[in-house]
Amino acid sequence: MSKKILINASQLVTCSGFDAKRGKEMQELHIIEDGAVVIENGFITAVGKTKDLLPGVTDAEVVDCSGKAVLPGFVDSHTHFVFGGYRPEEFSWRLTGVSYMDIMQRGGGINATTFPTRAATLDQLKDDGRRRLSSMLSFGVTTVEGKSGYGLDRDTEVKQLVAMNELNEEQPVDIVATFMGAHAVPPEFKGRTDAYVDYIIKEVLPEVSDQNLADFCDVFCEANVFDIEQSRKLLLAAKSFGMEVKLHADEIVRIGGAELAAELGAVSADHLLQASDEGIEKMAGKGVIATLLPATAFSLKEPYARARDMIDRGCAVALATDFNPGSCFTNSIPLIFALATIYMGMTIEEAITAMTINGAAALKREAQVGSIDVGKKADLILLEYPKYQFLNYHFAVNIVEKVLKEGEVVYDKSRCFAE
Repeated sequence: MSKKILINASQLVTCSGFDAKRGKEMQELHIIEDGAVVIENGFITAVGKTKDLLPGVTDAEVVDCSGKAVLPGFVDSHTHFVFGGYRPEEFSWRLTGVSYMDIMQRGGGINATTFPTRAATLDQLKDDGRRRLSSMLSFGVTTVEGKSGYGLDRDTEVKQLVAMNELNEEQPVDIVATFMGAHAVPPEFKGRTDAYVDYIIKEVLPEVSDQNLADFCDVFCEANVFDIEQSRKLLLAAKSFGMEVKLHADEIVRIGGAELAAELGAVSADHLLQASDEGIEKMAGKGVIATLLPATAFSLKEPYARARDMIDRGCAVALATDFNPGSCFTNSIPLIFALATIYMGMTIEEAITAMTINGAAALKREAQVGSIDVGKKADLILLEYPKYQFLNYHFAVNIVEKVLKEGEVVYDKSRCFAE
């Protein structure tokens, strides 16, 4: 039996809980000073003060965390990390004032990634995905969501999801797969969006379901992409296949995506830059998690989502990177903390909650990860500093020293600089 005890943590930031935290609850981190964690066979079996736990533990590897803050592993609950090709020219276009929607009209945007993703082999997608996951791990991410949506046909959508499922078995970061065939309308269906939605429902969803490739179905519910009726039709079909649903909602134009998320009982609605007061209140009432993606707003030079309003109205807010090859080519967790706390009105405590237990809840994994509680996976990070406040005080710098996945060290910054 594998047994380990972490002792002397200057702050054990437990984020304790087994459900999403809403409103004022997001401020509560449940910190234990001089904290200790007992780990057996990859799971947490005891949490408390070092002086209380250490005397009763025998035959265990001891890890001294003196001068370190210890937190749950971060959960990045919205990414598109499996794709082929890159789009650096689009970033330059945006800096000259070309809008995201104008880039899509030029033939850029999501469709520009479709062709190289279709051309890529499964092994190529996995190799690229593995490198990206290693980078995420270095930032303290131990669970990540990955969306398809760069194939926009049956075979490539399945290929993306197979890549995620195989990577989930081959490397330490837990991957939660989301089917997002409704990410854009492919060129072969141009001007026939309704027909494309029917194609997804009839030809792609059954294959994804039969192979058990995804837990969630997502849709880009947006003006000039998939409207409310098309989004509703697709997500109801996904529910009939037993899938949970999510939405890219009200990112560019306010069309009622937040309200639709509440109507359908979606697990999360993401982006929400243009969400209405009514939509926010309906989401709060139905327990829909508001997953906010500040690096995307930063990259697009758009106003940030109203995190402060959402929290004050009783929403459970999660934060995620939206790592993708177009609108947000970054997986920097330090950047997310900086943007959320400097520009979005969130406290660092709320931001940590959003990147841990609420991120887990946005993936229906809150019973397994997202906090330091007995019975959960021992997914932990050690910071270089003694207080969690360094996460935004030392802004835009990665201060994760070690990452433990199910109790085993899977990243150690000191090894990266070994002679």
